[in-house]
Amino acid sequence: MAKDFSKDILNSINKKTGKTISENSVKKLASSVTAETMQDEAELRKLIKQVSEMAKVKVADSTVNEIVKAVKASGMNVSNMETLMKFMIKK
Repeated sequence: MAKDFSKDILNSINKKTGKTISENSVKKLASSVTAETMQDEAELRKLIKQVSEMAKVKVADSTVNEIVKAVKASGMNVSNMETLMKFMIKK
């Protein structure tokens, strides 16, 4: 992921949530994401919950279901995290 893109994503998240999430927190979480995370529904749900907790923003079950469905339908993989981040920002 491009450095500028990462900063833009972090700024967008902070602005949208009204919370401050550190770059190190995001990097730590992102480094734990594997190809299995994107393939396994339980792991994907766990990742969404971690992001939600980090941002201190409650994510409705219906939204979690939408994100899981979109990731599975797209065949998204760990190397395509930009797309996932863009999708999550729109929610």
